[in-house]
Amino acid sequence: MQTSTALRSQPDLQPASSPSRPNSDAARAGPPADATRLLRRHPANPLLKVEDYPGIAQLYNPAPVLHDGKVILLVSVVTFQGGNGIDSGETRVAESADGIHFTLRDEPFIRLPADRFPFDVVNRHIIDSRVTKIGDIYYIVTPVLTDKYDGPCAVLGKTTDFRTYEAIDVITQPRNRGASLFPEKIGGRYFKIDRPGGGPNSYCTMWLSSSPDLVHWGSFRPLAHPGYKYWNANRLGPTPPIRTAEGWLVIVHGQWGPPGGKQYYIGALLLDLADPARIVGATGSYLLAPQEPYERHGNCDNTVFPCGAIVQPGTDELWLYYGAADACVCLATGSLSAVVDACRRGI
Repeated sequence: MQTSTALRSQPDLQPASSPSRPNSDAARAGPPADATRLLRRHPANPLLKVEDYPGIAQLYNPAPVLHDGKVILLVSVVTFQGGNGIDSGETRVAESADGIHFTLRDEPFIRLPADRFPFDVVNRHIIDSRVTKIGDIYYIVTPVLTDKYDGPCAVLGKTTDFRTYEAIDVITQPRNRGASLFPEKIGGRYFKIDRPGGGPNSYCTMWLSSSPDLVHWGSFRPLAHPGYKYWNANRLGPTPPIRTAEGWLVIVHGQWGPPGGKQYYIGALLLDLADPARIVGATGSYLLAPQEPYERHGNCDNTVFPCGAIVQPGTDELWLYYGAADACVCLATGSLSAVVDACRRGI
């Protein structure tokens, strides 16, 4: 398997020639010059906000999936119950018939078995899940800390109904956050995108790995390094890939800024369908930046953060749910094909 160096070498992904200034209605209606206006924030934002839930300190970073005609979100929640945020981070289910008005359940959805190794040790700060449907099963990858606050490492679990949860195994080493599964086998193997790094003097990069059974992982390959554009200068992390005719669309988060002034952005990559280690496109600009007050001020200022997106069945509509400032859950929508085209054009 050959690995693309497209992003690790940090090329200029902008088109070779800049479009001329539009001077007619036809020109203004032409292809966009960048990706920053492809997504539209929903007017009902924020859909869920921390001030509506007494006892909750943080509410953010939803992982969306379609199930039985409803939109399910796995929402990261930090309560006031624990001694600190590390001890009280949990994942809850929110569900909606229309994808806009959600009911948040009162209890944690992911409960790791305290009497079973390694979950008697790997059991802290259960947030930022990613969910992928493979066949009839929803697989959930969640970064979890150990009881000594080491990590995070990714825990794989599964469900069929979002009422019961079964923990399977730990599938990454520590300091690997945001691992995301592909929704189908490629060449007879399962694939996931990892995001190792984050320690002292360490960038947060993206790697690819594969497995015969979803538990035993290997064939690790570097995929993408932060810094190919300013909005991801410090960090670059994945969400579950979405299959399109042009390739695997991966919504990503990027981070940029000096200490004390860091901001999180949302962009996208496009991977080859047959060889996901090969990057065939990427947005040069961000898709979403922290601009609204609910994105700029909260528990983590200047943050928009995705854990996945869904495509409305039978349509070209991409619904991207995201956490804002670690205090609320929001939605932005747009054309799936337009985002894919932006990746192919590098805008």
